[in-house]
Amino acid sequence: MINFNGNIVAHNDNLLTQNRAFLYGDGVFETLKISNGKILFLEDHYFRLMASMRVVRMEIPMNFTMEYFEEEVLKLVKEKGISNSARARITVFRNDGGLYLPKTNEISYLIHATELEAASYVLNEGNYEVDLYKDFYVTKQLLSSIKTTNKMINVTGSIFAKENDLDNCVLLNDSKNVVEVLQGNIFMVAGKKLITPPVSEGCLNGVMRKQILALAKKIEEVEVLEEIISPFDLQKADELFLTNVITGIQPITKYRKKEFTSNLAYLLVQKLNESISEN
Repeated sequence: MINFNGNIVAHNDNLLTQNRAFLYGDGVFETLKISNGKILFLEDHYFRLMASMRVVRMEIPMNFTMEYFEEEVLKLVKEKGISNSARARITVFRNDGGLYLPKTNEISYLIHATELEAASYVLNEGNYEVDLYKDFYVTKQLLSSIKTTNKMINVTGSIFAKENDLDNCVLLNDSKNVVEVLQGNIFMVAGKKLITPPVSEGCLNGVMRKQILALAKKIEEVEVLEEIISPFDLQKADELFLTNVITGIQPITKYRKKEFTSNLAYLLVQKLNESISEN
């Protein structure tokens, strides 16, 4: 028997009372975009998930190949009839047993998916305002670069953004440097330079971040750099945008009193869609 919302009810595993991802944040995940029956950037997602599992000492099953990963995700979206355009999340968690110290490193996984409106990436040209979130800071460590089920900074930051009529917030690390935004990586355009914080600063090793860096390096007039960004640098920028695999690129139009253009963001979205159609 357990107490659930004030009611004594029969023990039920569906309430997640034995799920270590629920109890301890002992899980890692990947969020995927499916377009026209295909997982975009499949290899990058798969290898990041495998790396994340190794970092937290999870045992990777022998059958958990990239082909298996792909098959299981696509099987679900096909069953739901949303293969044309969907968002899917796979969460991997350590199996039940133990307290902080687990009794096993074997894993289970859960996949869920929802339909998206567009199969390709579309640039949102509406107003998009951000500011700093300074209640909590991201630590400069390896765990910050992977997607774990402990996202309390992102949750509390999102509440802060809503309370202050912001569309997003910029996260800082323990050195008070810019790391990322609540839902993705951040890029800054200053003159002919495209700058994003290095992973060593504590930012997520984003799949879309990797794509944008590669695409931008093919543009002759753009110098691509991974460098430390201070909050003061943001106010001197010509352009700011965030990236994640679902949205693609989201231009930031306002940070405090500074407003920004979105010229490079527009060009990169075009090149991103071209690269997807070619593969």
